[in-house]
Amino acid sequence: MSTYPLVKFAFEVDWGGTKVGFQEVSGLNIETDVIEYRHGASPDFSKIKMPGMQKFSPVVLKRGIFRADNEFYAWFKTMQANTVERRSITISLLDENGEPAVTWKVKNAFPVKLQSTDLKAEGNEVAIETLELAHEGLTIEHNAN
Repeated sequence: MSTYPLVKFAFEVDWGGTKVGFQEVSGLNIETDVIEYRHGASPDFSKIKMPGMQKFSPVVLKRGIFRADNEFYAWFKTMQANTVERRSITISLLDENGEPAVTWKVKNAFPVKLQSTDLKAEGNEVAIETLELAHEGLTIEHNAN
């Protein structure tokens, strides 16, 4: 077991398309609503708090634009009148040996927003495209290798 925290720049994404390097992944959040309840006959004036519905943030994938790669757009275009191609997405944070140390599994993901790069004549950055995904659940596994 390593005594150092994992670095966040060593990761891989299996999104069901061509295996390319992603620049950034965000939105790996799970949140639970809090339900407040006060019984009408309660002698004190405090509320009871209980866990409610879970919410999952949209997952956002960012990667460089390549000349002959139109896969983000092709997946986005699968949406038609209440149907869309859903995919399981696996995001792995890698250890110093390149093995998955933490794995996030995103259930039934589908694209809801596709953002192309901004264009600037005086810039020298890489052109980045962004795909935002809605999904139905997120699980986190810590691998004990």
